[in-house]
Amino acid sequence: MAMSTFQSFKHEIVTAAALSKDAMHIYVGLAVFLVSAMFAKKGMRSMVPLVLVLLLAVAGEVLDLRDEIHRAGRWKFWASVHDFVNTAFWPLMLWLLARYTRVMK
Repeated sequence: MAMSTFQSFKHEIVTAAALSKDAMHIYVGLAVFLVSAMFAKKGMRSMVPLVLVLLLAVAGEVLDLRDEIHRAGRWKFWASVHDFVNTAFWPLMLWLLARYTRVMK
C-alpha cells in the first residue's frame, strides 16, 4: 500500500535532512516553540508557544494514527507516545525554565 501524502512528506524531510525520525521530532518541536516564542508577548514564558507545540504533536500523531489504522489495522500506541515525547520534551523544559526560574531571564 502506498504512503499517504503526510507520510510521504515526512519521509522526504527526514531523507533530505539526513537525520533520524526521532531527531526530526525534536528539531520540529524546538523550532515551532522558538519561532512562536519570538512572536508571543511574553516570549518563552507565554503559554502560546507551548500550546502550539502540543497541538502540533497531537495533530501529527492523529495523522499517524489514521495512516496506521488504514495501513496495518492497528495503532502503535507506544510509538505515538515516543514521538509525542520527542516533540514536546525540550519545549516543555524551556517553558518551565523561562516561567519558573531565573535561568532564562
